[in-house]
Amino acid sequence: MGIFSRSDTDITTTATAATTATDLAALTGDYTIDPAHSTIGFVARHAMVTNVKGGFQDLTGTLHLDGTDPSRSTASVDIVMDSISTGNADRDGHLRSADFFRTDEFPTMTFRSTEAEDLGGDYRVTGDLTILGTTRPISIDLEFNGAATDPFGNERVGFEGKAEIPRSEWGLTWNAALETGGVLVSDKIKLNFDISAIRNA
Repeated sequence: MGIFSRSDTDITTTATAATTATDLAALTGDYTIDPAHSTIGFVARHAMVTNVKGGFQDLTGTLHLDGTDPSRSTASVDIVMDSISTGNADRDGHLRSADFFRTDEFPTMTFRSTEAEDLGGDYRVTGDLTILGTTRPISIDLEFNGAATDPFGNERVGFEGKAEIPRSEWGLTWNAALETGGVLVSDKIKLNFDISAIRNA
């Protein structure tokens, strides 16, 4: 085999990469997040022994995807804090209260992207997260789940993502000490994102 020859594997890999790039380029455009098929959730450690899971039922947002240059992609999300749900009415009421989110004073949590990175198949979006009037940066690792046209003719894209934040950095400091040591609610919060977005007409 000459030094300029290419194996079948090399040719196939190159062709696949070219096809993938073409497919992603075709997705370039503006999208609106579909709140009925999207979830922004969280997980907190409770009493040092178990996890409490919750999410937000009311959210809106937009995406601009650049399949040719993912670094030019952007995201903007607004979450209504009163829509918090953990499956327990008393706990949800406590989370809306002055001990936690103070939803009467700060009704919305927002995320505005400032940077997007292609990690070689996966992506990382960095941006400003605002809670209780405090804005701090977070990075969200995202997996692209694909694109499809639904039965109603909507062109959809899907992403799954995750991040971890110390809630105290946003002023969420309420806690209670345990007799056995430790605290009732962990400072570290895991965030989970499952996003479906529809291309704008």
